[in-house]
Amino acid sequence: MKSNNRNWILLLFAYAFAVILLISLALADGASKAHHLSQGESSRFSGLILSRDGELIRVHDKKSGEVVVVRIDDSTKVERTKYNFPFYRHIDMDVTALLPGLTIEAEGVGNSAGQLDARKISFSPDDFAIEVAEEQQILANKVSEEGAQLSANRAADNEVNERVSDLDGYKNEFEVDVFFPEGSTVLGETAKRDLDNLADIAKSLSGYMIEISGYAAHHKFSIEEDQKLSEERAAAVARYFLEIKHVPMRRILVPVGYGASHPVANNEDAHGRELNRHVDIKVLVNKNVGQDM
Repeated sequence: MKSNNRNWILLLFAYAFAVILLISLALADGASKAHHLSQGESSRFSGLILSRDGELIRVHDKKSGEVVVVRIDDSTKVERTKYNFPFYRHIDMDVTALLPGLTIEAEGVGNSAGQLDARKISFSPDDFAIEVAEEQQILANKVSEEGAQLSANRAADNEVNERVSDLDGYKNEFEVDVFFPEGSTVLGETAKRDLDNLADIAKSLSGYMIEISGYAAHHKFSIEEDQKLSEERAAAVARYFLEIKHVPMRRILVPVGYGASHPVANNEDAHGRELNRHVDIKVLVNKNVGQDM
């Protein structure tokens, strides 16, 4: 079965959702306790990300079973360790991939708050590969190859859309759409003004995250070209926030491209296609800011 970058991203998040839900239920039953490091204590561990609040990440240490709060900043080096399967085309945005459900390895030293000030965080998308492949095979065995792919994509789309808002108790504080000319990934002046306003609102909030979703209008281009356009549009917004508005990349969730899926208007007319060539940006705030952090 031919796979592409988008399918792997969506399926990875679908699997991640199931994993994190099971872990969260275990924690709710009191199965794990918080681990506080001594100031200056060196530590290195691996585990599953449970929740994310900007620069603070709650991680379930798979060895001790305890929850460690990891703090990241501009000096934290974030990198992927394996490349057997595609994950996201912009390697310099790897910090945006630190979402619930991802297994990471973190190293650093304890701070005065008992958190780990992370020097380095590494992750491997391949951790999900076997489970994802098995899930794809199950779907393929149930229906035709085309139907299986559609079912997988639809289910995974829903999981990605809910990965923060529902799973971790985030609420949408502000939302805006910016639009692009046909075949373009260049931000216009109106789009820049809207992004400026959104960034200013976001930076006034505590524990904010920015979720970016890019889309395309299926008309002249192939499915692969639409997919790339949507990803590059989302990346253009992320870069604008970083380079112009000085929003740290760690405050941005994986900028995802959805191709021509989820059209908001009819692609059969010019006005509808204009509306479908857009990027949706949400400012999210964790309703449980400060809990166990």
